[in-house]
Amino acid sequence: MAQSVLLTGAAGRVGEAILEGLAEEHEWRLLDRDPPTEDQPGEFVVADITDEDAVREAMEEIDVVVHLAGDPRPEAPWDSVLTNNIDGTQTVFEAAVDAGVEKVVFASSNHAVGNYETDDRTPDMYREHDEYLLDGTELPRPSNLYGVSKAAGETLGRYYHDEHDISVVCVRIGNLTEGHPPIDYERGQAMWLSYRDCAHLFDRCIRADYDYEIVYGISDNDRKYYSLERARDALGYDPRDNSAYYDGEDRVVEPDP
Repeated sequence: MAQSVLLTGAAGRVGEAILEGLAEEHEWRLLDRDPPTEDQPGEFVVADITDEDAVREAMEEIDVVVHLAGDPRPEAPWDSVLTNNIDGTQTVFEAAVDAGVEKVVFASSNHAVGNYETDDRTPDMYREHDEYLLDGTELPRPSNLYGVSKAAGETLGRYYHDEHDISVVCVRIGNLTEGHPPIDYERGQAMWLSYRDCAHLFDRCIRADYDYEIVYGISDNDRKYYSLERARDALGYDPRDNSAYYDGEDRVVEPDP
């Protein structure tokens, strides 16, 4: 069943992947501080996520919020992540509760747990020892202030779910690239998320029933740091792509039988 969805940060790369795959699947209201450069599905609201009045107005008659907006730079300074990523996210949750929104899908990040990846934790270790896979139950270990802001967003989601009974899923997004995995970058290949799988994952976040969840947003890569079990079990996520099936020249390699 199609949902009315508010997509914040719609003009960014994650928003692009979602709309590329789901433009016809839901009724969209798109919010971004930059006006669109091409035709977009649904209504487009030009506003900043820190504008509380604009955010509240955009929430009207919305079933699900997919919250992507914020400063995406891993090296972003504290004043920016505090204003855009933490205060902005709290504004979204508060407005969603007041508007009677059913679900909030929060775009978290692998940077919220980046410091689990020490020198002795390699993709091969994770592949050979499943017990090392991060599954969303571990405490955050941010690798930068951007990661701190994403961990804070997850905690805000926990609070608003517990206090106001709104459904919340936090997606720790990996390395999203279009067409093929990162070339000659093993860590990026381990946490690769294809555009196709990204759209499918967020569609499941929009449609599924859940309480509060933290899941990992990656494709089904052979060499992965993160478990996909919660995304599969709680959301019905069924990724189709795997970074191991590419040969470095944008060609698909058939998996071994």
